[in-house]
Parts: sequence; C-alpha cells; structure tokens
Amino acid sequence: MRHWGKYLALWGWVGGALWLMAMVSAPLARADDPTYRILHDSWTDADERGYSEFITAIGENGCNSINKCLHSTANPFAKTDPPGTVFFSDCADLPYYLRAYYAWKRGLPFSYISSVSPLGRTNDIRYTARGNTIATRHDVLTGSVTGMTLLSTLRDTISSATYRLHPDMEGTDLYPVHIDRKAIRPGSVLYDPNGHLAVVYKVEDDGRILYIDAHPDNSMTHGTYGRKFVRSSPGMGAGFKDWRPVTLVGATRAPDGTYTGGHMEFAKNADLPDYSTEQFFGNGERPADRQWASGGFTLDGQLVDYYDYMRAMMGGGSLAYDPIVEVRNMVRANCDDLKYRGEAVDLAIAAKIQLKPQPDRLPQNIYGTDGEWEEFSTPSRDARLKTSFKELRDQVQRFVEWHAAGDKRIVYQGANLQRDLLQTYDTEAAACSITYARSDGSQMQLGYEEARRRMWALSFDPYHCIERRWGASGPEAATCRDGQVKTAWYQAEQNLRNQIDRTYDARMNFNLAELKQGPGPGKGVAAPPDIDVRAYLIAVIAHPPVIAPAQPPAPVPPKGSPAPLPSTSKPRTAPPAPAVVPKAPPAPPAREEPKKPSSEPPPTASAVPSTAAVATTQGAAPAQTPAAK
Repeated sequence: MRHWGKYLALWGWVGGALWLMAMVSAPLARADDPTYRILHDSWTDADERGYSEFITAIGENGCNSINKCLHSTANPFAKTDPPGTVFFSDCADLPYYLRAYYAWKRGLPFSYISSVSPLGRTNDIRYTARGNTIATRHDVLTGSVTGMTLLSTLRDTISSATYRLHPDMEGTDLYPVHIDRKAIRPGSVLYDPNGHLAVVYKVEDDGRILYIDAHPDNSMTHGTYGRKFVRSSPGMGAGFKDWRPVTLVGATRAPDGTYTGGHMEFAKNADLPDYSTEQFFGNGERPADRQWASGGFTLDGQLVDYYDYMRAMMGGGSLAYDPIVEVRNMVRANCDDLKYRGEAVDLAIAAKIQLKPQPDRLPQNIYGTDGEWEEFSTPSRDARLKTSFKELRDQVQRFVEWHAAGDKRIVYQGANLQRDLLQTYDTEAAACSITYARSDGSQMQLGYEEARRRMWALSFDPYHCIERRWGASGPEAATCRDGQVKTAWYQAEQNLRNQIDRTYDARMNFNLAELKQGPGPGKGVAAPPDIDVRAYLIAVIAHPPVIAPAQPPAPVPPKGSPAPLPSTSKPRTAPPAPAVVPKAPPAPPAREEPKKPSSEPPPTASAVPSTAAVATTQGAAPAQTPAAK
C-alpha cells in the first residue's frame, strides 16, 4: 500500500487516510479464487475515488503496455494475479478492461453492453453516421465467470462501436458529463468518433487533460487532449464520459458477504448531477440535433472556441495562455509521440513484416482494417501526430496575433514574444532526439526539426524498410533493401502521406496502377498543410505584426447562432467508413426498419483561428478516424 501514499494530497490527508483504511479493511477478491464475486451491491463515492487513484497511478507509472502496468507497483492488486498472467488491451478495450479489473478485485458490480445495432444502414458499425443503439447487455454476477475470462471476453466484445451512442440515451455504460474538473477526472473516458479511445489519468492545474491510450500492438501511450480528438454530431457520441452508477438489485447475501443472483439497474440521466450534453450543444440554449454545431460556448460574455472553453473550464473558469509554457509543453508532447511512433515501428520490424512481399492492393480502408495492417501499420497514428504538429503551428500564429491585438488571454511580460517563442521552440526541439537502427544495424539519430521536415515522407506502410518508415533519403536510405516494387508503392503513397484527415468513407483498396493516377478520393491530397513553426516565427520576426489596441469584447449573438470561426485551413469532413470487419462480430442486431440515408451533415473540423477576431463556439472537427476495432 506504500505506493498510494503520494496520492493522498488529491483530496486531503483525512479523506485519503479514510480511503486507505477502507482499502485495507474492505473485503477483496481472494488471491486463490479467480471467480468473480460481488461483495458490494453498488459503487460508493469512496470506490469511485479509489478507481480514480488506480488510474492516476497507472498513468504516472510510465509503463508502456497494459501488461506491464498491471504487473507494476502502480497496481495494488498485482500480487493477487497468478504468475504468468498476461494482460492485453487495445484502444477500445482499455476503458472497459481497467474498469472490469478494478471491479473484480474490489468485488463491485459490473455490467457491459455486449452488442449494438446501427441506426440506419452502414458498412461498418464502428463508423455509423447516426450512431448505434444497445442490442444486448450482460450482467456479471457472482460465480458466472472468472475475472480473467471476463477480461478476455471484453477484448472480443467491446469495439469503438460500443461508445457510439446518443448522449440522451438511457441505460448506457457511460454518460456525457458537464465540462468541469469535478466531472472530468481520472478514470473518465474520452471517445473520438474516428474510432479511438482514451482514459483520463490527470488534469493539470492549467486545464490540460492528460490521458493514456492503447493500440492494436498492445502498446500504451500517454498524451494531452487537443484537436486531434474531434467533436461530432450527437448521434456519434463523441467526447468525455463517466461510468454510469450501477446497482445490484434482487440479490441474496450469503454469510460470507457475497451477493448471489439479482440483476443490474442503472441510474437515470436526470438523477446524475454531472450529466450534461453541453459538449455537443454548447452552454446556451440547446439547438436541434441537426443544428448541433450552431450551439455556442460563452465565457465571460464572449463566444469562444470549444477547445478554448474546455481549457478554461478545466483550468478553473478563466482562459489564459502563457505562450512560452504552451509551446514548451506542446513540443515535448510531440516529441513523446515521435518516440511512441518509433516503438510501434520497431515492433513491425521485429515481426519482420518489412521482409514480406508487398500486397497487390491496399486494404479496403487503411485507417480501419484488421490483421497485419491494423497491428503494424501507422496511418492513423501518423495522422494524429501530424495533426498535433499542425496544431502547434496554428497555436503559435494565434498567440502572436492575439498578443499583437492586445488580447487579455495572453499572459506574457517579455519584450519580444516572437523571439522568445523561437528561442523556446529551438531549445525544446534540440532536447528531443529519436534513434532507430537502419537495415544494416547501424544507428541513426534524428532531431525534432529533422523529423518535422520529413514528416510527410514517413511511411505508414509496414511492408517498407525502416529507412522509409522514417522518411530517409540520400545516403541514409542506402541501406534500405526494398526492391523496385516497394519503391514504386512508397512513391505512389505520397499523396496519402500528405493527408492528415482519416477518411473512413473512402474506398482505398487500390492497386499500384490506380494509386499512381494521383490524388483523389481515397488516394490522398497533392500538398500537405504547413507545420513549420520556425519558418513562421522567423517571418514575423522580420516583419513584426502591428501592436493594436485591445478590441472590445465581441457581442454575443442570440443563443444557438454563434459567429463563424476564423480558420487557417479548409474545413474537413469525414463521413462513416466503408466495410471493415470488426474484430469480433456482435450479437445478432435488433431488427430495424428500412430508413432513408441520413441527410445530417458529418462532423466538421475546427482549425485553430489564425486571427485575433472572435473565436466561435462550435469548434467542431471532422470524424478523423484512427485505426481501432
């Protein structure tokens, strides 16, 4: 129990001590009995705090797979698991996997959605345009299963489709929450409608939300919430969610304290103090579902961008950016993501995927598939990485322009913001390096700026040599052993590498001749976006923006009618995906009546504003979809 002492400060010494006493005295699952036993008929506030502590400990441990995390000192229950136990989870499983593990060890009620049915027609239930509905549910009762069998079942049952539910729906495992520090906390779940999941493990004082996420290769990474997690129409169910309170009803309590039989009942939305749909509709009057993006976010009498509103509310209620600190944190986060990518590429190399022949065609969709491509390719991971680099570039421009306009949201006391930003960027970039072993075993080191320069050359294709996976050219690429066919494929995939949007609606199973025809639907774009922070700062140092007097607050328009969002890039869209077979088929879907295709617009991107003009409240982003189950 020593590990938990450092977390007492989260709610004070008295509350923490009481929780520790409860952890010691409360009955736990016996180490020699792997059967799931329910010892408590509901989760108490102390149980929820304990779960948050459990997740925080895992997030701060630094472990890079769920297996290592649950075998580490971060897990107070690790010694109750039999020797040789192996844990495995990818992104969609992770929230359920961790929740079920904790519930098993603490003897708490657990139930899960075992299958969903699509609302309307779809080629892939994970990316339905209108979302899904609950088809079947499974209550985990005493003696019905062992804990490890439950975890294995969840791996084969839960997919990102499980989370794609309308926020008004009752009886869900998770529910959407109010945007504040009390509701979004360690253990909260974050769903990207592009098919990716994460679990919050910490909220910083400045409002940054830190998360852990898992991947098909069983790796686990850490990240900071940002625009790579997109908003969506309500039916797609994006955003932050908490676990719905569940109570075991009608059970019999045995003399040893075990509850047998009964069934699970769930709290109603109206009975949940932190239930809210504001992530979808804004903090004003709720618009109709089809007009969800018109919902506004108002802060201190001004309309603000959704992501700014999120940052302000999670930071205490006011929006203030220290540009120097922001750039420092963002470069470090990008550096971490580059290293995580390196670990993923190394796994593909270790599996010798690069030595296999190049397939005759790409998968039906490179972002959502299965098999070797899902496990060892990196198109979705690379797209999120590129989005983060672009967000940094756009944020720097926004900071400079806000400062020039005298915007009070910028906290800076120096003499020359542009020069200080450049110095900070260069210092952090110089501290970041990535090393990989070329095909002949020789070591190659890349700096942050070099990785940024070759970002659009990084191959996502697992059948390519490691030099191409890292965008090498010239002498560095001389050790690559790819033949003419793989070289042709690498060249033909350039337009796909230029694209940061994950388009699941597009057919992508092209052969080489088709891909060579150039950019187009499913084939990528001709030119990538600008991610060069140094070039921008050098330009504004040479030609400084005019320092303008502070502008008066923008008038707040009628509720539900926010102003347009200034943008540095063209809005992006991504409707639902083409046919992909989920990892495991759900139970037979509920019968549905034929429906006309939905005319509801797909989610749209919210680029960072590039001017000091009013930021709007919609902040909607496209369904950019990482490869997930």
